[in-house]
Amino acid sequence: MGGKIRDYHKLAADILDAVGGEENIVSATRCATRLRIVLKRSKPEAKRKVSSMPGVITVVENSGQFQVVIGQHVGDVYEEFASLVNLDTTEEQSENKGTILNRVIATMSAVFAPFVYILAAAGILQGSLILINLVSNSFAKTGTYQVLSFISWAPFVFLPIFIAITASKHFKTNTYIAVACCAALVSPTWAEMAAKIADGSRITFLGLSLSETVYTSSVLPPLFLVWILSYLERFLNKSIHEVVRPLFVPFLCMVIMVPVTILLIGPVTTMGANGIAHGYNFLAENVPALAGAIIGGFWQIVVIFGVHWGITPMVLANFDLNGRDSFQAYQTIAVLAQVGAVLGVILKAKSQEARKVSVSAGITGLFGITEPAIYGVNLRFKKPFIFGCVSGAIGAVVASFFHPYYFAYAGLPGPLTIVNGISQDYPMSIWGILIGCAIAIILPVLLIQVFGYGEDAAKDAAAAPLNEVAVSNPKENEETISAPFSGKVIPLSSVPDEVFSSGAMGEGLAIDPSDNKLYAPFDGTVVMVAPTKHAIGLRSEYGVELLVHIGLDTVTLDGKPFTLHVEDGTKFKKGDLLIEFDKEFIKKQGLQTITPVIITNSSAYREVIVEDVENSGLDQTLFTVVK
Repeated sequence: MGGKIRDYHKLAADILDAVGGEENIVSATRCATRLRIVLKRSKPEAKRKVSSMPGVITVVENSGQFQVVIGQHVGDVYEEFASLVNLDTTEEQSENKGTILNRVIATMSAVFAPFVYILAAAGILQGSLILINLVSNSFAKTGTYQVLSFISWAPFVFLPIFIAITASKHFKTNTYIAVACCAALVSPTWAEMAAKIADGSRITFLGLSLSETVYTSSVLPPLFLVWILSYLERFLNKSIHEVVRPLFVPFLCMVIMVPVTILLIGPVTTMGANGIAHGYNFLAENVPALAGAIIGGFWQIVVIFGVHWGITPMVLANFDLNGRDSFQAYQTIAVLAQVGAVLGVILKAKSQEARKVSVSAGITGLFGITEPAIYGVNLRFKKPFIFGCVSGAIGAVVASFFHPYYFAYAGLPGPLTIVNGISQDYPMSIWGILIGCAIAIILPVLLIQVFGYGEDAAKDAAAAPLNEVAVSNPKENEETISAPFSGKVIPLSSVPDEVFSSGAMGEGLAIDPSDNKLYAPFDGTVVMVAPTKHAIGLRSEYGVELLVHIGLDTVTLDGKPFTLHVEDGTKFKKGDLLIEFDKEFIKKQGLQTITPVIITNSSAYREVIVEDVENSGLDQTLFTVVK
């Protein structure tokens, strides 16, 4: 086999020039597929320029990182890039030099993402109870309703405890101490004390008057508590003798942090969240059409940049203050508009591949998850995303005339949560949401049928991989690829990483392994081993290029749980042991073991058939590649 090898040095130089040269680089790192660059100043045209370069699949800007998705040849590009600039490429320094805004975004994402589906499930249960009560007026008086109701509210009542768990991992502090402190905030005893203060009683702590603030369903007070706790705990661990440290560190943390939160952190942060909520509500009540246009039209743009988690404290403050929120009503319309754009592509596209990706992305959109739709379809063709934003704005403006509200929090606003807009006190609310959603779905479909869905922005990059291998199999017109290990099979669109789930890397699936060993799925050669050992690129005898990425974000583990049995250039036979990994270690670090298995040169073939299986064994065929 032979092929033209592209000029990695030229690509690295072109990327450096596009992002503003060496003087604009703070740091650079790499993982198995992406060159990650932290810039001093973001250049609006850089993403467009780099995305269009041959060999670049796409560019994702997230949490202050300019991520150039290249694929399994990223190591070659990174080496050339590092040789062109004098920089420190350590991950730790890269994170420390991020802007305050980027740190806030990263924190919100790290804190809320792990349990957002819990809130979504509770929101769906609340919506279901709303529907049942519409059918049966007597249901609300039954014990069944009462049990289901308190189940649906429990995640919100004890939200500070969820935040304690995830925030403690993000800020690297003791989870149990964090939970103990936040549990005190939602103690029924404190709720009783706060109620007495609200009725006029004066209760003091060391002579200082306590406020009436309660912390059930709160976001910012527990978040700031855990953040400050991380500094306090580190200080105490250094200051207290190791013999008594296990007892006195948690003791001092609790007796310091809980009162400080009740006296200062809680009232101040709650006031800030409520102030933002009041500001939005003023706009929504006085100029509802403008509020609808902004949220309906621009919310999905906010999602692209990963800053959507930052709005959660305001939304929860709205429910806490008023028992309703219009922001999520408009969010739902924005989500439906992107689903409508995907539907338009499905109806218009002639390409079987485009339809296949669109169907998968559209299904996840029905559950309020739009990233696969955005990255996999709408941004890929550009026009659908624009049509979706325009339709979302129009739908939300029309809905605004009916004063739409959600009366139960939706973790993932979307089609399944529309019922949260039903209320006997605001009968027109649900009609506004339904009309807005109908516009959001239908309008982009019509626009795409009339104006088309544009050119495939990923086509050129996908058709011109960095290593253009001439694929030939003189014996067969197809090749089968077996599973590299056994485990539960997961659709690629369900992988919580938009670069993989969008299909930008190529067609494939993911496996949550049940074993700790990765075996060769065919006869071939190792073409790439990540420096951190968490990913490997393989090429079969007949040219199929396969990327196996063990776990998600496991690049951060610096190779600790991985043992290599091969290296770059090693030839192997099907069934040979390639890598061993410590699955339990990966999970203890708070990371997922879901492993994407991607055919990175999918575009070189007429068809890649992904087998429909729920569980894989080592002899299970995963793919059939047709020339």
